[in-house]
Amino acid sequence: MENYRIESEEEISAYLGKLKYALNAGAKLVFQAIRKVNENREEKFSNQYTVAHLFPDEDPQVVLRRELLTLTTKDYMRTVKDVRFPNKSEMREFGKIYNGKDEIYIKIRVELLDLSGFGQHTTFVMSFHYAVKPFSQEMFPYRK
Repeated sequence: MENYRIESEEEISAYLGKLKYALNAGAKLVFQAIRKVNENREEKFSNQYTVAHLFPDEDPQVVLRRELLTLTTKDYMRTVKDVRFPNKSEMREFGKIYNGKDEIYIKIRVELLDLSGFGQHTTFVMSFHYAVKPFSQEMFPYRK
């Protein structure tokens, strides 16, 4: 069984609406600046390096909140199951170009804990780093 799927453009639009709602409602933003997977990876492809390199002298929390609010369906790549934590919600993968050339891979999970507005919504940013594999048009189902 594959661990990913492509959601409809309408589903992604709704997901992005929830993301924006959560972020604008003061959602907690959890950013994994240092990840175990980066131990065997070139530093350039780490979250911490990418954010510091692209946005020097800015608070990573402010940067990520701002940048996540700019995601569109055109940036969507696919939806993936969390094989390490199968009871958690799926994660969405996005890709954006910065500075006209820098390909940035973004993987997030949004947890809306209480739609009535009580409780703490959380946005987990697993990945925000330079793309390990170059982007291709086929990776983006809603880019025309």
